[in-house]
Amino acid sequence: MNAALPYASNPCIKARHYTISSQSYTKITSIKAEVATHIPKKFSQPELSVFGIKSTDQLIREIVRKQSNSDTFDVRRIPSFNPMFLEEAYGRCRDICAEYAKTFYLGTLLMTEERKKAIWAIYVWCRRTDELVDGPNAGYISLAALDRWEERLDDIFNGRPYDMLDAALTDTVHKFPLDIKPFKDMIEGMRMDTRKNRYANFQELYLYCYYVAGTVGLMSVPVMGIAPESLLSAQTIYNAALYLGIGNQLTNILRDVGEDASRGRVYLPQDELAKFGLCDKDVFSRKVTDGWREFMKEQITRARFYFDQAEEGATQLHKASRWPVWSSLMLYRMILDSIENNNYDNLTKRAYVGQTQKLMALPVAYTRAMSNPSAVFP
Repeated sequence: MNAALPYASNPCIKARHYTISSQSYTKITSIKAEVATHIPKKFSQPELSVFGIKSTDQLIREIVRKQSNSDTFDVRRIPSFNPMFLEEAYGRCRDICAEYAKTFYLGTLLMTEERKKAIWAIYVWCRRTDELVDGPNAGYISLAALDRWEERLDDIFNGRPYDMLDAALTDTVHKFPLDIKPFKDMIEGMRMDTRKNRYANFQELYLYCYYVAGTVGLMSVPVMGIAPESLLSAQTIYNAALYLGIGNQLTNILRDVGEDASRGRVYLPQDELAKFGLCDKDVFSRKVTDGWREFMKEQITRARFYFDQAEEGATQLHKASRWPVWSSLMLYRMILDSIENNNYDNLTKRAYVGQTQKLMALPVAYTRAMSNPSAVFP
């Protein structure tokens, strides 16, 4: 999950090399969504539009409504754990986050004790979920296994965790107004990965990005909190969280084109490839042509567009929670810069942001994070 879990990035999506073992569970659902196009007033280019999914948009509004009303969750079963057991559970989540998302982890240290522990628990659940289809045992994972993973998620929310890491999330969903739907939607994204490796257009790709990364934003906003002095609506801030997740996942896809191709996967809009005279064969040949560079310029522009949209809500979060979000926003933009610096060769090279660059970005991210939310308007 290296997309950056801050509220909308999934630091566990597209990560390949981790060894956290987990058992899988869930209940299959079939989601058929109609696609609609929503164009922000300040943009007119269709290729830069925010494509929303009608049923998903309605779902997001319902999630925002539920998570903004803590009374909705008063009937949830109250778990009872030994304090020392919980401390160890959260400690393990902290260690996993620190090992696999170092920069993001550093940003969480400014958060309040309860909030940072909750974010670590969410991070670990997302990472374990992603590992089911992208981890070392991915080839053995079936839809039935994902069904069981979803059943296990139900148990987590009902106060019946399976293991210590699950217990940390059970405690978290009791302390914060978290709806189960974003978690279930992420599992649906894992199902998509088992049955789909081509995307006809950006609308299809957007839905995938929502499932595997945008959902993390919806999970994280209730934990990170909205600044009391914010003048923006909760819906606007949730939308910004969603857009950060979309931007992070699009960036992951662009960074990992060559790696995904080696696994027979092409997470690029087929119709947009065709517009530049390209097809899967060009991706698999790993030849960087002028057509490929022009295609990549358009894809990078789109990812940056989503990051621009995410800025609107990044400074509206609770002051102690903003640093990891701004760090993610800046570092993922730097990955896009790296692709450009490699002359758009993401077929044979992997865009990389060095540790020194990351560390140098942290003070800048901190400064942005501490700005007054009332100074940020649509």
